[in-house]
Amino acid sequence: MDDIPLAKRTVSPSLQRKRRTPVALASAGGALVLVGSVLYALRAPILQKLAPVPVAGLSARLSSDGRLLGHFPYPEAGDAELISIGPGVALNAQAAEALREMRRAADAEGVDLRVLSAFRSIALQKQIFFDVKSERNQSARERARVSAPPGFSEHSTGYAVDFGDGRRPETHLAPSFDSTESFAWLKRNANRFHFVLSFPEDNRQGVSYEPWHWRFEGSADALKTFDAAGKFSD
Repeated sequence: MDDIPLAKRTVSPSLQRKRRTPVALASAGGALVLVGSVLYALRAPILQKLAPVPVAGLSARLSSDGRLLGHFPYPEAGDAELISIGPGVALNAQAAEALREMRRAADAEGVDLRVLSAFRSIALQKQIFFDVKSERNQSARERARVSAPPGFSEHSTGYAVDFGDGRRPETHLAPSFDSTESFAWLKRNANRFHFVLSFPEDNRQGVSYEPWHWRFEGSADALKTFDAAGKFSD
């Protein structure tokens, strides 16, 4: 190196800057990408916290998959979609026809399958949720394990039915309904009539086991209505 003049051994400052520039740009670009990724990842929870609460009187907000305290949102069926299936009890017309056939089949086998509840308006669901919550001194999360908040009940769609056993009324709306002839018959036959158990034991929605609660999925509209819940239970 002693034989090489100093001028030829020294890189000029401008050349050094030019050599550093691509590296510096690459580093800056990588930092921007990283910051952008972090901000995008935080976007959903930030928007979730800024969004208004979906149900007045409840501080709970929607989860990332659209549920409120474990329950998916559902629309309220219109009057034109519903038909009466008994005094004060209504159901979607297609579900009602399937239900009639199912009860006829159960009756032919000597099973006393009763309908305890079907369509509920959002206003009625609001009353059931908040009034009973207050009477039982329950938190919103405790209440939601056994009853959906208004606007989040399958009953409001006109496709859901609560069943009972006419010979075992003490099991109505209780987990012990699964010990009845009616439940055993439903487990064997309900799918033939397009009814499925909504909340089986240890369901991933986190809703309490409800052996009496079944929903109709025998039409394109019903399948669309319960698409999110169906995927969630896969």
